[in-house]
Amino acid sequence: MRIAESLVASGVVGAEQMRDLTTQFGTGAQLRARILAEGIADDATIAQSLAQLASVPFIDLKQEPLDAEVIGMIPAVLCRRYQLLPIRRTRRHLLVGMLDPSDLNAIDDITTATGLSIQPAAVATDALELAFTRFLRSDGELSELKGQMLDESGVTEAELHDDLETASDDDAPVVRFVSLLISQAIDDRASDIHIEPGEKSLIVRYRIDGVLKETQRASRAIQDGVISRLKIMAAVDIAERRKPQDGRISVQHNGKKVDLRLATLPTVWGEKIVMRILANSTQNLSLKDLAFSSKNQELFRQAISKPYGMVLVTGPTGSGKSTTLYTALSEIATPQVNAITVEDPVEFRLAGINQVQVNHKAGLNFHTALRSILRSDPDIVMVGEIRDEETANMSIEAALTGHMVLSTLHTNDAPSALTRFINMGCEPFLVGTAINAVVAQRLARRLCSICKVAYHEDPQKLAALGIPVPQGMQLTFYKPGGCQECSNTGYRSRVALHEVMNMSDELEHLVTGSATGSDLREAALRGGMVTLRQDGFLKAAQGITTIEEVLRVSA
Repeated sequence: MRIAESLVASGVVGAEQMRDLTTQFGTGAQLRARILAEGIADDATIAQSLAQLASVPFIDLKQEPLDAEVIGMIPAVLCRRYQLLPIRRTRRHLLVGMLDPSDLNAIDDITTATGLSIQPAAVATDALELAFTRFLRSDGELSELKGQMLDESGVTEAELHDDLETASDDDAPVVRFVSLLISQAIDDRASDIHIEPGEKSLIVRYRIDGVLKETQRASRAIQDGVISRLKIMAAVDIAERRKPQDGRISVQHNGKKVDLRLATLPTVWGEKIVMRILANSTQNLSLKDLAFSSKNQELFRQAISKPYGMVLVTGPTGSGKSTTLYTALSEIATPQVNAITVEDPVEFRLAGINQVQVNHKAGLNFHTALRSILRSDPDIVMVGEIRDEETANMSIEAALTGHMVLSTLHTNDAPSALTRFINMGCEPFLVGTAINAVVAQRLARRLCSICKVAYHEDPQKLAALGIPVPQGMQLTFYKPGGCQECSNTGYRSRVALHEVMNMSDELEHLVTGSATGSDLREAALRGGMVTLRQDGFLKAAQGITTIEEVLRVSA
């Protein structure tokens, strides 16, 4: 792909600057990523430069009315392999949008496949990826591969192991099947992939926007091959089937590196595998991207900007706690401070941060790692999760001795975090002094901005839910519609609901006096804390989510 040559020729980048960039990052995907990251050019500018260099038109796929019948003229596997998409057809010609319109091999192959004269055009990467998500699902190819795998299911385990370790994406159906499952999940914006063995079938489900959806059901005969392939990719023991194992997988998807965290679990019908897709985009988030209300954002920023103390993020598994912590860490971890984390596992690699992976086999757990970290002169310490009395006490001591401590805890709301520490054996007067703020959060599905439908909610229903409505006023809310962009669900991505509790003098006094959780909650509300449900209703009134979603995820 002649990105460097095209950008220089079009005057977007100077020859000397491009020479420096290509020396550091080469001429392919890494160069493109760097150009985008530094704001030198966006995807559309790169595509327009390539179009100018190759003397072909530039097509904006976001504005182009695409026809599924035309797109189906070229097999999906070729579209993905060569990063192209059919756009329009005349009697003898086919206009094809390409990331690299000068790729003669691609043009030859699709000419043979269609029997038409190919007219190449340049398209932007982000627009092509969106079109792939809408039109090029892998379901058909996955069904074909399942049939091929059934034909080969008679091989022995030793032969299967050898085949899987030496196979490439093109020469083994099971390898291609697994690759497509992962690629489709990333395209569908899934957060988790569940591969579940049953009595008669192997079920694949994706968790999309917090809701599990079955995407594939295959014969049990291919189960061993799929699970073995994933275990090899994650570098875990392929022969161990009696105990759980953890691993990590890195894949390339559309020129980007995507990491997955794999966990195996023995069940009565075989090993269940769950893969968490780790979104590297988290590294580029700011507090504004976390969808805090203006008041909550200011309270949270004040808490993490203090030179010492503890800030906790609470909520159930999958509520976005890690994303909030990493974003806070990115905000305050400057080159002038020493920031160290201890995590299990390390989900995202952050430049300039010293990250420690817990290793229970080697005796490195949270409290032993934390003890060593405090001898390494840290300014900021992030503890992945506080699970036991020793880690809790050590974290509080660190917060009281001049360190900023960030951590997570599993509680239902913010005030409950205080009683949890006391129940774990921490001294109440230390808890009240050490904690700066507690954030409770949940994730609700975000309405699709294209198809959401406005409506006026019944005032009596709103009053029953505790939403005050002035006399004679009708509040406008929104409900899901359904379109191609959101796969007819009406929702696209998720938004966080927050409950931010700053430690006040009254709360500190109550904690020291061993007050109950309900007393602490009442004091926090008197101090102006906005509850999860109240924050959710505000976001529903803004058209970000729905009342039903708020009720589903908050108490």
